[in-house]
Amino acid sequence: MKVLVHRELKKVGVDIRSIEQPQYSIHKKDPSDFLINGLMELLDQYQRLEISLKLGRGRNKKAQQGGYAGGNVALGYKVKKGQKRLVVDDRQAQTVQRVFDLKEEYPSWSLTQLAEQLNEEGHRTKQEKLFTKVQVKRILDRKAFYSGLYRYGEITSNGKHQAIL
Repeated sequence: MKVLVHRELKKVGVDIRSIEQPQYSIHKKDPSDFLINGLMELLDQYQRLEISLKLGRGRNKKAQQGGYAGGNVALGYKVKKGQKRLVVDDRQAQTVQRVFDLKEEYPSWSLTQLAEQLNEEGHRTKQEKLFTKVQVKRILDRKAFYSGLYRYGEITSNGKHQAIL
């Protein structure tokens, strides 16, 4: 990919300047520069992969222990700053509970009907917007999470978060 970008830049007479390699130029034909630049790129890529792997291992370990490993926080919860732990948001939790109550009370209702009922009752999304069928489906699909299970990628464990259902 990078080779293609360099080729296009060369065509239009643009060069690349590097803070770490002030002598670097995509227009130079010196084999030593080519080798050094290639090695620097490989080292940079290696470092990025290594960091990503370490972060991934940390998140996976935390998820295996049932802890919040990052990502979007589900409706009904919030993350306390500095604690990286899910806590129940009482107002949002009432909305989540209401979704499941409506689904149980009116099992034949469509997702759109459920969303309309939530909106009519004054419930709102995390962004304070009206519910759509997509948001209702997302809540219903997370029943296991709202019951206390934590999923992160392929990992499922008993969550450290308080169950809403």
